[in-house]
Amino acid sequence: MLSINEIRKFIEADAQSDRKRFARTGLRYFEGDHDIRGYRIFFINGEGKLQEDRTKSNIKISHPFFRLLVDQQTQYMLSGHGGFVKSDIPELQTELDAYFNDNESFRAELNGLISGTVAKGWEYMYAYKDENDRTAFQVADSIGVVEVREKETDDGCAYVIRWFIDRFDKDNKAIKRIQVWDREQTWFYCQEGEGAIVPDDSLSPNPRPHILYRKDGDEGTYYDDYGMIPFFRLDNGRKRFSGLKPIKALIDDYDLMNAGLSNNIQDTNEALYVVKGFQGDNLDELMLNVKTKKHIGVDEDGGIDIKTVDIPVEARKTKMEVDEKNIFRFGQGVNTEALKDTSATVSIAIKSAYANLDLKCDGLLPFLLQFMRKLLKLVLKEINDAMGTDYEQKDVYFDFSREIITNAQENAQIDLTKAQEQQTKITTLLNTASLLGQELTAQLVCEALDLDYDDLKDKLPKAEEDPTAAALAALDKFGGDAV
Repeated sequence: MLSINEIRKFIEADAQSDRKRFARTGLRYFEGDHDIRGYRIFFINGEGKLQEDRTKSNIKISHPFFRLLVDQQTQYMLSGHGGFVKSDIPELQTELDAYFNDNESFRAELNGLISGTVAKGWEYMYAYKDENDRTAFQVADSIGVVEVREKETDDGCAYVIRWFIDRFDKDNKAIKRIQVWDREQTWFYCQEGEGAIVPDDSLSPNPRPHILYRKDGDEGTYYDDYGMIPFFRLDNGRKRFSGLKPIKALIDDYDLMNAGLSNNIQDTNEALYVVKGFQGDNLDELMLNVKTKKHIGVDEDGGIDIKTVDIPVEARKTKMEVDEKNIFRFGQGVNTEALKDTSATVSIAIKSAYANLDLKCDGLLPFLLQFMRKLLKLVLKEINDAMGTDYEQKDVYFDFSREIITNAQENAQIDLTKAQEQQTKITTLLNTASLLGQELTAQLVCEALDLDYDDLKDKLPKAEEDPTAAALAALDKFGGDAV
């Protein structure tokens, strides 16, 4: 068991790690909180000292490209229709659907898991028993999860520390909940602000096993455990880098270019008045005369010249366009602006636009499959214990097929062409039925209609019937109307 001092030490050391520091940066950018928010303008004064310029405009605009890229990858990974956990055993498929495919709660958690993984570099799920005595899974924020090993070279964890901010009290102090998990039970602590970490008296028993339950008609309390620490990690690649890493500098540059353009417009929205021979006491009187009376007085040698400042709009716009293109290129996303041109909406162009996103998803897929296998291990054990079966991992496979948005009109034309080709093939078979014979004609017709001849041959017309009529009957009975 970890002592309170050890718990504090592990949490503080983890928070200072480079990996967690950049994970927090990825989360900030995912939430639209960019470095531009802290941008300041300085100048060198007459005494040679650096001072902040508070007179110039300092517009700070975040452009959440990263959130768009994360959402694109998450939704594209889960874009396939139907379930993604499959089995060829009908009874097992029914159980898997209840845990995964038809479970809206799990699908929502999986969406959050992938999103957090791409944004921060890795994310966790943990297992628990729901109100139906069925194992369920919930996302745990990786920022608040600390893996503790006996030795740095160990593959498995001896403990997992999870902390999160539960609420803020009336004095705006954060109330932090801390959990320490091992392979059998969990300890619960709380911390107020930066105060001492103390056991959580609101929970009893503390510590408690992973699973607590009562049997029907029995007042006794029973307990069980998962035989492991029920935390599972999904990594965004072996190095667990946030998807922000290759494009952070590009996003920062885009923010600066856009904010700089806004600042230029704000600071130069009025003309400069160069006045000679002004007959007045001060410049305030001059500006008042210009704005209200529309005239000023000057002596016989005086005059006024109005100056305007040219803003480098085109240069900034060009730079922003280049940055945006590179953000989507190196962030491996789909820039929908490039697809708005009607000439670029054909399916081949759309598939080309998705090429980089496909590569990025292909890189995450092996880690997602490994992750799902770990969840499946718990689920299969629970199914086998409840049903007295002996299902194995090999009985289950995963299908994370992805679907690209395509041109509907073009797809309809392709389907029509295929249907016409199929009709021509079947018509040719019927015209040659007298030469091929009834059985062979029936086999070829079934093949053309993607039907199983062995399953249907007993229902086909008898051999003494006219072969052409038999083939027509087979076509009509087994799917000819679908052509």
